[in-house]
Amino acid sequence: MKNIIAIILAAGRGTRMKSETPKILHKILGKTIIGYVLDSVKEAGVSEIIVVAGYGSELLKLEVRGAKVVIQKSLLGSGDAVATAKKVLKNYSGDILVVCGDTPLIRPETIKKLMEKHSSSGASATILTAELKDPSGYGRIARNADGKVSGIVEEINASLYEEVINEINVGTYCFKAGDLFEALSLVKIDGKKREVFLTDTIAVLRGKGKAIESVLAEDPDEAIGVNTRIDLALSTTLLKKRTMYELMLGGVTIEDPASTIIHPGVKIGKDTTIYSNTVIESGVEIGSKCRIGPFSRIRPGVVLDDGVEVGNFVELVRTKIGAGTKVKHHTYLGDSVVGKKVNIGAGTITANYDGKSKNKTIIEDGAFIGVGAVLIAPVHIGAGALVGAGSVVPKNHDVPKLATVVGVPARIYKSRKITDRRKK
Repeated sequence: MKNIIAIILAAGRGTRMKSETPKILHKILGKTIIGYVLDSVKEAGVSEIIVVAGYGSELLKLEVRGAKVVIQKSLLGSGDAVATAKKVLKNYSGDILVVCGDTPLIRPETIKKLMEKHSSSGASATILTAELKDPSGYGRIARNADGKVSGIVEEINASLYEEVINEINVGTYCFKAGDLFEALSLVKIDGKKREVFLTDTIAVLRGKGKAIESVLAEDPDEAIGVNTRIDLALSTTLLKKRTMYELMLGGVTIEDPASTIIHPGVKIGKDTTIYSNTVIESGVEIGSKCRIGPFSRIRPGVVLDDGVEVGNFVELVRTKIGAGTKVKHHTYLGDSVVGKKVNIGAGTITANYDGKSKNKTIIEDGAFIGVGAVLIAPVHIGAGALVGAGSVVPKNHDVPKLATVVGVPARIYKSRKITDRRKK
């Protein structure tokens, strides 16, 4: 979206997390909290992003590459954080999207809806709100007799009447840049917390007769901010459910969602079944009509073609497996390329790490790897080859096409004709 810049507020330490790591760098299903926020902002169409950092800024800079980072030297609240970002905006006169860096559940569709409402209404500020059964911990949305937003009341300053309001401030806004910074210049430091609240700009703008609009989030879970380990666990559970619901609606069977973990962004084809106690991490692609689990772990960099079977206690990482291949029990395949219709026997190990680097194992179409075999990478198993049970294939001792190897170390027992395997 043109003529809009995002400011992501990420300066706080998050003392309630009880951690040396800044709270927005804690991970949920393989991705940092702020990583989810950044992705949602980008997917909503905002390309220019400013991140306001404070505690742990050097670590944060590594995580938010591609965004401009400004440092809030004294953590004096959200209003001061936005004012800090003004330094790099210079004479910018477009719109500003402000998002809290600790709201990993916010969707790009919601951000886009907020920006579109702000643009079409011509409002000075547009606020994202949500309705919660228990609004404690959040600022409340105050409205006048006409139902228009009159201000945001921080919980610390809320009256008894205002505490029972269940419409809350999510912490995501769109502003006209000029109006935002003019209002910030008039906001006073809060007497109780000794901070400058960004929320106070709404009352200032309303007092000047400026139009204030709002957008209600369809999913109230998007409002959840991560401040404690409890919030972290809750966000993890909700992201798990969101991810699996989308997959199931797309034609994937997940036998037991409660015991299954699938990271956001995983691609799975139709009619694939995921059995219980399976973990599928980010960066994985699985074809259609596959059978995965139970008790499987599929790590990043794995691509499974159609009809692959991955059984119990199998771990895969940085591995591509061709259509119709079976990897059924107690197996580890790392940094491997496995062809079509290969049988990987129980207990097979690709020894991919030599203490210095990760090495590749290649197993061509139709090969048969016996129970308990160890393939020490780098090694190449030819098409239709057979590795005997318990054999150890040393590194660089490639197995020719249609050969049978056995022993420790594995040696060629015989070479078969192409018709031998077909008869079987």
